[in-house]
Amino acid sequence: MTALARLRAIPSWQITLGVALLALGFLIAAQLASEGPRVRYTTQERTPLVETANELQSQQDDLKSRILGLRSQIQGVEGQGAGSADLVRQLNGKLEQARIAAGLIALNGTGIVIQLDDSKAPVPPDGSESDYLVGSRDIRVVVRELWRAGAEAIAVNGERITPTSAIIDVGSSLLINSAYLTPPYQVTALGPSDLYDRVSASAGFVDFVRARGEGYGIQISLAEPDAVDLPAYIGTVTLRYSRPLASPSAEPSRPPLASPRP
Repeated sequence: MTALARLRAIPSWQITLGVALLALGFLIAAQLASEGPRVRYTTQERTPLVETANELQSQQDDLKSRILGLRSQIQGVEGQGAGSADLVRQLNGKLEQARIAAGLIALNGTGIVIQLDDSKAPVPPDGSESDYLVGSRDIRVVVRELWRAGAEAIAVNGERITPTSAIIDVGSSLLINSAYLTPPYQVTALGPSDLYDRVSASAGFVDFVRARGEGYGIQISLAEPDAVDLPAYIGTVTLRYSRPLASPSAEPSRPPLASPRP
């Protein structure tokens, strides 16, 4: 019998089974061949991946620590900012008070007005005409008594009185803050609500009224309006001359802090 005849004699189911078994063998061999590299790859790469994960975790922890540190710094700066804001408000308040004391801010509030005018009484033959005129001394006395009574700001005929204001006689008029003023002189003072009572009860002011009003006829009147307006000082505040104050610990050869301005 020939090989072809023998092949034909084999049942078809055996041929089909053999082919299937052969194909299954190839599949199993291919699976085993591919399983080896995959296992080797997993085993070789596991350690580096774990190390990388650990490094990333460490970096994340460091970043968290830095974030917490920066937050603490921000809170500290914010606290300093709040303290600085309070300090700025305090300094602004002190600056405002200094400007008010220097007369650089216009004010409005309760106060009084004292008016002084020249006497209408005839001057006796043996008298001095200047005694019957309102002079710088009279204005200075009134201003002094107002300060003593608690006045917070004073103006004479709209000229704000400041620590550097000078009240000088110039003939029959007055020179205040480089402004020439003529009578009647209105001395406006801003202060507490009882400023009128304080001035009226002041012994110095009472003596002044008796001496000048009753003695020479100087016309003196007081008024208490609902509110008074005091303008700001409009003169120069530039320091022209200055010198250091004497100090027991200062050396004689120490140079001056400032020199006269040309």
